Amino acid sequence: DWVVVQQMRDYVEKYMKTGGQYWEDSNVAVVNILKYAESLTLAGDGMDAWVFDADETLLSNIPYYENYEYGGLAFDSKTFDAWVLEMKAPALPSSLLLYDRLSTHGFQIFTLTGRDEAQRNISVQNLVEAGYKGWAGLILREESDQGTSASVYKPKKRGELVKKGYRLWGRVGDQWSDLSGPYEASRSFKLPNPMYYIG
Repeated sequence: DWVVVQQMRDYVEKYMKTGGQYWEDSNVAVVNILKYAESLTLAGDGMDAWVFDADETLLSNIPYYENYEYGGLAFDSKTFDAWVLEMKAPALPSSLLLYDRLSTHGFQIFTLTGRDEAQRNISVQNLVEAGYKGWAGLILREESDQGTSASVYKPKKRGELVKKGYRLWGRVGDQWSDLSGPYEASRSFKLPNPMYYIG
């Protein structure tokens, strides 16, 4: 597993938690995304879509990772799943603003996450309690997707949306695997996350 090397852990902690730069960088990204989104003329037929990742894109798991040296310790799926069950991941404030503005602008919003289908109910509740509502779809890993890398799984699911007729105007994620591969949106935007890497 990819971990933050010892020499960088203090830097990552300062960036993510104490220095404020993470939030500032997230805000700058969202300002640029909104400039693009609000320049578009949508068809208004309900097929103009935008795709978000969930973790570290809509929801912040910093309260979990601060107990694991901000990525300095190897990922533990059992403790992370236990955290997900608590449904306490807060919204990234800038992402919630972006989400609301895109919804108002007329985009159909899809959340495409690496979480498992078995986590649907708790994910829905966490998203709603964090302030997200009115999405067109929440796409999670089904049993047939288990073991598939994110860089294969996510393009496959985007392709299913395209085949249904949706126009993907934008997508936002914190990992390059959220954004790579076929069935790209017209524009892709990456949010910062130095804590971990998903291929």
